[in-house]
Amino acid sequence: MRRPLDTAPSKTLFGFIVFFLKKQWLLFALIQLFWLAWAFDQTIFPLLFGKIIDGFTNYVGDRDSAWAVLKGPILAAAVFWIAIEISFRLGGILIAFAFPKLDKQIRMYLFSHMHDQSHAYFSTQFAGNISTKISDMVDNINHALQLVITLFIPVFVAVIIASASFYILSPFFALVLLGWALIHVGIGITYSFRCAYLSQVHSETRSQLNGRIVDSLTNYFAVKNFSNKEYEINYIGALQKSERDQNKQQLIYIEKVRAILGVLTFLGPGLALNGYAYWCWVHHLITIGDIVIIFNTSWNIIMMLWWSSIELPNFFKEIGICQQALSLLQTPIILKNAPGSQELQVPHGKIQFQKVHFQYGDAAPLFSDKSVAIQPGQKIGLVGYSGSGKTTFVNLILRLYDIQSGHILIDGQDIASVTQDSLRKNIALIPQDPTLFHRSLMENIRYGRPEASDEEVIMAAQKAHAHEFIMSLPRGYHTPVGERGMKLSGGQRQRIAIARAILKNAPILVLDEATSALDSVTEAQIQESLEVLMEGRTTIVIAHRLSTLLHMDRLLVFDQGKIIEDGNHKSLIAKKGLYQSLWKAQVGGFLPDTVEEQ
Repeated sequence: MRRPLDTAPSKTLFGFIVFFLKKQWLLFALIQLFWLAWAFDQTIFPLLFGKIIDGFTNYVGDRDSAWAVLKGPILAAAVFWIAIEISFRLGGILIAFAFPKLDKQIRMYLFSHMHDQSHAYFSTQFAGNISTKISDMVDNINHALQLVITLFIPVFVAVIIASASFYILSPFFALVLLGWALIHVGIGITYSFRCAYLSQVHSETRSQLNGRIVDSLTNYFAVKNFSNKEYEINYIGALQKSERDQNKQQLIYIEKVRAILGVLTFLGPGLALNGYAYWCWVHHLITIGDIVIIFNTSWNIIMMLWWSSIELPNFFKEIGICQQALSLLQTPIILKNAPGSQELQVPHGKIQFQKVHFQYGDAAPLFSDKSVAIQPGQKIGLVGYSGSGKTTFVNLILRLYDIQSGHILIDGQDIASVTQDSLRKNIALIPQDPTLFHRSLMENIRYGRPEASDEEVIMAAQKAHAHEFIMSLPRGYHTPVGERGMKLSGGQRQRIAIARAILKNAPILVLDEATSALDSVTEAQIQESLEVLMEGRTTIVIAHRLSTLLHMDRLLVFDQGKIIEDGNHKSLIAKKGLYQSLWKAQVGGFLPDTVEEQ
């Protein structure tokens, strides 16, 4: 499946945003152009009003004839008002087109990027934490960009226009306005960096808090089963207290900044600018219209900059949240397709390990110089204590981890040199504890082959002996199964997983305790289906219930990462080795985690 975007954006926040803006650069340029109307609205209108007032003040003729003299600035103001209104509406319409598309592109890129992460990555992360960061990135980039386009840039342009018009009246007016604006913005930016840091710290804590909440709610049954509601409240509450304190700290800091800016606003435009304007009027240096221009324009600029000062800490707060969310891109993707990787072709299904060396991180090596071959169509059982390497053996075939050295081949093709998607499409896995989506049964089974028809889905369910219980549900195949399939029993979930694998129809089949959650009668029914499914396929079966492996072509006995015995059931019993000890030690057909030496 093609990624939502073909190339990767920069891992810096600025580069990340620019990458997506370039996708719609013309649309965003037009939005910015139309939103400059606010700057003209706040600066040109006072000029027109000043001219109109001076026209009324200086007019001395017959008032019945005044329209001929006054119509110029009045009509200009009316036309200008209409143009400003049209510009605002066009800008708003373009925002409705551009920003939802921007949200979609960012969200889908991050979603796709996270699905490229390895199995090891997700085993150490809260899903709720990742989801929160994706939402934070989308929402806060959206709001921050709208602040830049609709507030900060128009305010900057408005200050330039106002300073130019003030300079015409008196350079002192322009000097006071520019000086105050620079100090105002400088203080706001300086203090906002600290606000961004506080916000980033708070955002990380908030993401962790959301992750813990999702984790607790997901495992609600364990909470109820152990009567640990109070424990969970205390567990969440410890981080909640930290989140509350950090949130309070940044909000108080923002109010301190606003208080300082409020004092500067009163001293600058409030006293200096308007006080000097009054002095000029008293000494007949400016007209009443000029007073209107200065008062209205300065008041408009004060409100614009004041609004900017209110939003500036929020802007840097959002930037801080985005920086924290950008950590999703900072974690490198460990498992990548090799350059020029091809699609895996599996005409036979032969699997080979050639001198494979593998270890988890800094742990001791699990597999050292491991070599083994599984012939096409063979049914292989993996036997051994927990932790002996059986599941790792399967995970390496699926390339959920990369080996440190050696090669794993499928029909002569190194799995490190083929695409991961094509590799896993050729392997059907039925896990011990299948996880279903909170979707309908039809959708969950069809997940094995998304293009399958309803008839093919139903046929797969019938082969897995799932059709009967599905049809007994109120909505049949359209019944939602709940989060992780919790509305179904363990056995029902297992049958859905088997139906999904049947529908996938892959040439290689992996069963990891596939019938462990089934009762004896259902297991016998499923076993028939599995035998049909295994026919002609290379099959690997992990099972603690050794009786389920009696008809395997071959059994591989694992011990601390080594295959110490290799043969069928009868030959391994005759060897009187570990397999025989495991067989004798079974109680009710189950393999214990440990066994005393015999």
